[in-house]
Amino acid sequence: MKVLNFGSLNLDYVYSVDHMVAEGETLAAGGMNTFCGGKGLNQSIALAKAGVPVYHAGLIGEEGKSLLDACRENGVHTDFIREIPGKSGHTIIQVDKSGQNCILLYGGANRSMTREFIDEVLSHFEKGDYLLLQNEVNLVDYMVDQAYEKGMEIILNPSPFDRNLEACNLSKISLFLMNEIEGWQITGEKEPERILEKLRELYPEAKTVLTLGGDGSVYQDQEHQYRQGIFPVETRDTTAAGDTFTGYFISSMIQHMPAPAGLETAAKAAAIAVSRDGATASIPTREEVMRFHAE
Repeated sequence: MKVLNFGSLNLDYVYSVDHMVAEGETLAAGGMNTFCGGKGLNQSIALAKAGVPVYHAGLIGEEGKSLLDACRENGVHTDFIREIPGKSGHTIIQVDKSGQNCILLYGGANRSMTREFIDEVLSHFEKGDYLLLQNEVNLVDYMVDQAYEKGMEIILNPSPFDRNLEACNLSKISLFLMNEIEGWQITGEKEPERILEKLRELYPEAKTVLTLGGDGSVYQDQEHQYRQGIFPVETRDTTAAGDTFTGYFISSMIQHMPAPAGLETAAKAAAIAVSRDGATASIPTREEVMRFHAE
């Protein structure tokens, strides 16, 4: 069994601000840092740090060597990362004094996937392997269809949600990991219980993890539903918290942990991540999460 993450690789330009800039406002930043990130890269590194061998597939631009280095330094397999002409994907992130953020995303190389590249990568995987997807790359619908035909288990984090996801046959998804906003965008429901009910109605074969911010998270499958609270910590930067949660929950599933234990582990990993600055730099190792367990 192998895990493939077909996802984004971004350079994150992070600005420290007193508050989020308003329309027409000019605001001086108190600091600026550049980090490696992208939902795809963050989730691959979270999986690797959680002890799961993961292959990342994606595209970088001419200035993207640091993204490739970040994968290698954190134990992510880079066999399927290619450099193309032009700019890598990047974000401009404001982080306010409470640690909350807002993000402007530019797709760059991440939006240059071709069917030929996807086919070449998927030729190395087979029935029973896992495919993890987010929506910061193009042709997600094609990836879903091709992986499903191969009998792969498909995990989708439908973020950012846009009309491109409407082209996807979501009945082919094995596991959804989403927040309340994405749950509303997919189901039309705003209350967490109604989101979960609608997802079970629309996609009865799929498992779902719904994250609820300060109210924790919920897992549901065809027969069970489990809840997990958060672990309060001093918040510095929430940028990669959701991706850390995603990577650690998927690792728990692959390692055959019961769902309640997987939710707990993922919640503790996310708590560590929000207490640190940056995206990939904030993701804890499995040993750090186990120490958090002990504490």
